[in-house]
Amino acid sequence: MREYLLVMLTAAATTYLLSGLCRAIAIRFGIEAQIRVRDMHTRPTPYLGGVAMFGGVAMAFLLGSMMPFLGRHQVVSRDSLGILAAGAVICLVGVIDDIIDLPAIAKAAGQVLAAGVAVLFGVRMYWISLPNQIIALDQATSIIITVVFIFVCVNAINVMDGLDGLAAGVVAIGASAMFTYTYVLAREQNLVVATTASLVTATTTGVCLGFLPHNFHRARMFMGDAGSMLLGLLLSCSSLSFTGQMDSQSLNPEGTGMLPYWLPLVLPFAIMALPLIDLVAAYIRRTINGKWWFVADKQHLHHRLIQRGHSVVNAVWILYLWSAVIAYGVIAFGLVRLPVALLLIAAGIAAATLVTVNPGQRHRTQADA
Repeated sequence: MREYLLVMLTAAATTYLLSGLCRAIAIRFGIEAQIRVRDMHTRPTPYLGGVAMFGGVAMAFLLGSMMPFLGRHQVVSRDSLGILAAGAVICLVGVIDDIIDLPAIAKAAGQVLAAGVAVLFGVRMYWISLPNQIIALDQATSIIITVVFIFVCVNAINVMDGLDGLAAGVVAIGASAMFTYTYVLAREQNLVVATTASLVTATTTGVCLGFLPHNFHRARMFMGDAGSMLLGLLLSCSSLSFTGQMDSQSLNPEGTGMLPYWLPLVLPFAIMALPLIDLVAAYIRRTINGKWWFVADKQHLHHRLIQRGHSVVNAVWILYLWSAVIAYGVIAFGLVRLPVALLLIAAGIAAATLVTVNPGQRHRTQADA
């Protein structure tokens, strides 16, 4: 645990310090988010937060490679190097998009290229492990599923990045939940693939926490597409390096109250539940309205909360709460007894529902005005 905590703190500190430098560079060269109709910010805000986040990832991975435990596994070093290389590609694409606003097709091509880099380093879905069987994937199918999964996750986090602190907080919650799960497996059952996922999710959590002081309302800088796409890549690759390379039948659920066999397959979707729901809803909504899926609008989850009368800060905290309920609720099924897990989930859903449907009189009055 000490190595993971050191990696997380290194990622957070590096990201926090680099964010100030990147903000100064963005202001100096005019790399700023201008105000558009769909945007919620009211003043031009510097980009390049994603560059600082990539620096945090690179420093954390470098430190991990020199650790006694994390550095001794070849598969961990290989996967982390591949994720870092793919992250460099997608961060570069994001920076270019933040500066010149790339066409949707060019942006998508960059995302696919980054996914291809990850695949070249072996970060991909090798099989689908079910409780009673393993579905082996041939190379072509494996690559297609991997690229599509990364592409969807990258765009899901990109869509979620609509309010100050929203994407960073939601990803931090999801990554920390997956870290909790994979750390238990890596420690209790000595699964190397869980070690890779633990390193990546610990790094992702640290990067988000290091960036949030600069990005929470009112944000002093934005992560931009470089940051949101990088976070989507990190979450998707951590899921692939774990779920797509682990035999769930090798788990030993006895003795430690370990997780059910199906949990490795469900958790990657649980940690990104809100972004994925928002992305799918946007695709359906725009298709019904006769628009391309990449044409932005103001009907995302955070927009709807504000339309209900919530403040920007309250909307962000509500989505944090829902993310925690879903992500930690899923892993609760494997960490505690079933009645306790159900009680915790029911309490979380009740609390999240209550704050969602009751914005408060003051905020409701402001929205009506």
